[in-house]
Amino acid sequence: MQKERKCWLGLVAILVSVSLSGPLNGQQSLPNDSLKNVFRGDFLIGTALNTRQINATDGSTDELIKQQFNAITAENAMKAQVIHPRWGQFDFDAADRFVAYGNRAGMYTVGHTLIWHSQLPAFVQAITQADSLRQFMELHIRTVAQRYTSSIDSWDVVNEALNEDGSWRESVFYNVLGEDYIIEAFRMAAEAAPKAKLYYNDFNIERPRKRAGAIRLIKKLQAAGVRIDGVGIQGHWHIGKIPLDDIEQSILEYSALGLEVAITELDLEVLPRNFQGADINRRMVANDPALNPYVNGLPDSVQQQLAADYGRLFRLFLKHREHISRVTFWGVNDGHSWLNHWPVRGRTNYPLVFDRDNRPKEAFFKIIDTKKAP
Repeated sequence: MQKERKCWLGLVAILVSVSLSGPLNGQQSLPNDSLKNVFRGDFLIGTALNTRQINATDGSTDELIKQQFNAITAENAMKAQVIHPRWGQFDFDAADRFVAYGNRAGMYTVGHTLIWHSQLPAFVQAITQADSLRQFMELHIRTVAQRYTSSIDSWDVVNEALNEDGSWRESVFYNVLGEDYIIEAFRMAAEAAPKAKLYYNDFNIERPRKRAGAIRLIKKLQAAGVRIDGVGIQGHWHIGKIPLDDIEQSILEYSALGLEVAITELDLEVLPRNFQGADINRRMVANDPALNPYVNGLPDSVQQQLAADYGRLFRLFLKHREHISRVTFWGVNDGHSWLNHWPVRGRTNYPLVFDRDNRPKEAFFKIIDTKKAP
């Protein structure tokens, strides 16, 4: 049975590859077996786009994006370091092309992110006066969000404001303005983008202590009368260690607050790592070959674990589909994943459901099967 399954996978991979590059005997192969079609009516299926994908420089990848996904997130094009490199000077080139891509393809378009402690221009990190930092926030949020008021469907307004124990991260925003900076950020975003959904986005906020902190943050916004529409659980998890019970409890608790829940940056780490989460400031020693064990390909046992975990996750998502607005993969295929470069640069990682040649992996079929199971 396993051998037959592998043969079928190989055949389907060929058919999908052909369908992405052109017709097969005058017909497109697998017209309905795309993620966006299979889960239509349940939740949106998204992916993060890097600059090359925004520019559509690779035809096969561009076709895969349009075939499989109905939502896109700007991986880096809208972060402050890129879009607002100097005070009052904005570079909208990449962000404009991202938005245009979404408009042309008719995709739900997510802006990521307005306020984040990382990937900030140097001048922001140097601000020490509350009035100056508040002026930056207002200028940045108003200028960026208003520019895209008719084209961005959802904003990650504030990203990663919490520590692992649920306390406030001591970012420049918190240190200068205190915890009320988040109220100001959401209020400014609501004024600048009245039609967009407004989300708080973070990693590990399915974990009980950090979840409790996120709930306090959300209730703080709600008590202040500030609009928040949803919470994004990033979904940077590790195979064999998926906290399914915590994820389910978090979906229930966040939705009980009247919020949408999105899985915003989904990928499953397959390589060794000594910590969980997605804090980009954390690194591991790079000169240990044991940290990069699958340079020549992923062993079948690991491939099967990856597939099984994706299947379990999507069964859970379907169970709570009434609360979940979107599931977004953080990258299109394995070659595009940020996990090839973090927390160790130059590794060969396999965290997504399409391989480096845009072929569907076993995980893709496991996800599809969750809709076919009784």
